[in-house]
Amino acid sequence: MIEQVLYGAVRGGTSLLFPVLGETIAERAGVINLGTEGSMLAGALTAYIVGVQTGSVWLGALAGAGAGASLALVHAFMVLTRGANQIATGLVVTFLGIGLTALFGQEWVGVGVNGFGAVAIPVLSQIPVVGRVLFDQDPLTYLSLLAAPAIWWLLFRSRAGLRLRAAGERPDVLLAHGGSPTLVRYVAVVAGGALAGLGGAQLSTAFTRDWSEGMTVGRGFVAVALVIFAAWNPLRAIGGAYLFSGAIALQLQLQARGWELSPYLLQAAPYLLVIAVLAVLSRRRAHQAPEALAKVF
Repeated sequence: MIEQVLYGAVRGGTSLLFPVLGETIAERAGVINLGTEGSMLAGALTAYIVGVQTGSVWLGALAGAGAGASLALVHAFMVLTRGANQIATGLVVTFLGIGLTALFGQEWVGVGVNGFGAVAIPVLSQIPVVGRVLFDQDPLTYLSLLAAPAIWWLLFRSRAGLRLRAAGERPDVLLAHGGSPTLVRYVAVVAGGALAGLGGAQLSTAFTRDWSEGMTVGRGFVAVALVIFAAWNPLRAIGGAYLFSGAIALQLQLQARGWELSPYLLQAAPYLLVIAVLAVLSRRRAHQAPEALAKVF
């Protein structure tokens, strides 16, 4: 059972890791995007439709990222150009995504897509336990594992990352050096939305290979919470995403094995875990948050 739980944690965690990485980028620039859930749903449906219509899941994944970025752009415009409240706008964008995908996704329920399959890496996939867990996954899972260190390098080792973090910490300093905090935040929020859309695309075209209304079931909100767990660090985001998805995989395994526990309690367990982790870590992580986020509240 342990191997199955670990495999499910990695496979299911990919759809969560992408939006956690995206939200980390946005918050490092000083913008909270609660519209992540909406971007994930938009990405999931768009990737699914394009994958079915064109027969190319890679094109679908790209379209899903674009759909997620488009909703994030709405959030960025309202917050950065119109000065709207970030929390309220994010929620509105999420409900917009829920409404649009419910409207346009009705006829695609149960259609079925020839989605991403597992690609075993020779030799490495034969390693007991670890081989199947890490080296027999779909291509988007491999991409997410490469994206996390790449984004860490971008944020903490590149000039572009320095400018992005300056937008979230000292926008006046960035402005004094000829940069535009608003432009940097626009790019960060849209990029974050694209990653959220890619997470949704993985969910519909690789993990479930199906579309159903509201299929993200709150993963976007969990992603925002896990950014705090990860202390705004892309590498730690891997652990947060896999911890949550591992809890889901565990409860599914317990149900399959007929454990006499309330199914409602088992379904709630992953979310209770997130609440417990935040209760323990939030105070410790507070000093690590980008300074611009304090002004959101």
